[in-house]
Amino acid sequence: MTILQVVDKEFSKVPIIDISALISQTSNSSCVIADQIRQACQDFGFFYIVGHGVDEQLQEQLEDLSQQFFAQDLETKLKIRMALGGRAWRGYFPVGNELTSGRPDLKEGIYFGGELAEDHPLVKAGTPMHGRNLFPSNIPQFRETVLEYIYSMTKLGHTLMAGIALSLGLEKSYFADRYTKDPLILFRIFNYPPNSSLSKSEWGVGEHTDYGVLTILKQDNVGGLQVKSKSGWIDAPPIPGSFVCNIGDMLDRMTRGLYRSTPHRVQNLSTSNRLSFPFFFDPNFNVEVKPIELKDVVVNDDKSDRWDKASVHEFRGTYGEYLLNKVSKVFPELRQKVLESAE
Repeated sequence: MTILQVVDKEFSKVPIIDISALISQTSNSSCVIADQIRQACQDFGFFYIVGHGVDEQLQEQLEDLSQQFFAQDLETKLKIRMALGGRAWRGYFPVGNELTSGRPDLKEGIYFGGELAEDHPLVKAGTPMHGRNLFPSNIPQFRETVLEYIYSMTKLGHTLMAGIALSLGLEKSYFADRYTKDPLILFRIFNYPPNSSLSKSEWGVGEHTDYGVLTILKQDNVGGLQVKSKSGWIDAPPIPGSFVCNIGDMLDRMTRGLYRSTPHRVQNLSTSNRLSFPFFFDPNFNVEVKPIELKDVVVNDDKSDRWDKASVHEFRGTYGEYLLNKVSKVFPELRQKVLESAE
């Protein structure tokens, strides 16, 4: 029996798409999947994927090692704190150190990205958000597991962007040819501690949209993710063998509002920790991202529709410039230290 057969329609209103034909590059079925992706992006901005081919044992190992890391005392975890990552913007941050809309999130986490050696041209040039990752030295296989997972998810990101291109009536290589042949990869492992007060006013991460093009999220079995649909907030609970995908502000901008980035939030009301593994597949840091010329699409730039009342269509410049402006608001103190170290 397949996953799709056992998932009750009321279990989640967010669409579930089997992308196995995209993985195997079966042309006829790829068109059907493209249609499903288009419908999901227009109606929800979110969709589950199954049939993605990412090794389950690798995912289980990643989850086990992450649990080991977060179970340690704060002093041990701070041995790979973000301040040590410098301009690469990598490492651990404690609960309350990351902000969403100026408010501290009730989560801790580790930032990762593409692993680049010190002699890489972008690292030598001091390009922000490029460099080596920080890994705990006391947990065997942590480094190897994270890097293998990043490799697998990068491959999946290329496949999904081909599907999104087809869903827009474009050549499947549209994004790879222009923006994501050498993508900016950002990977996070978040731990949401139990909400001791069980207050529904306290959020692990508050309402927000993602900055970039595509987010691929692995959830554990605790749940807590909510998506703002046209009819209100709905749960996006964990489904075995799936990832949750959502589009970000930059794809909203590129499609002139045809595909809307959707607000979402997280609340851990359980008595156990909640692990979350968001993987961000974004345009190259130095590329200028431009709107796609789509037929019969009118720009939807109604700021009143947006959770932050901001326009995603006004920005001009490289993706790196755009992203640095965004992340500087998440870690303002760290941003100042990075700037000071560069002077």
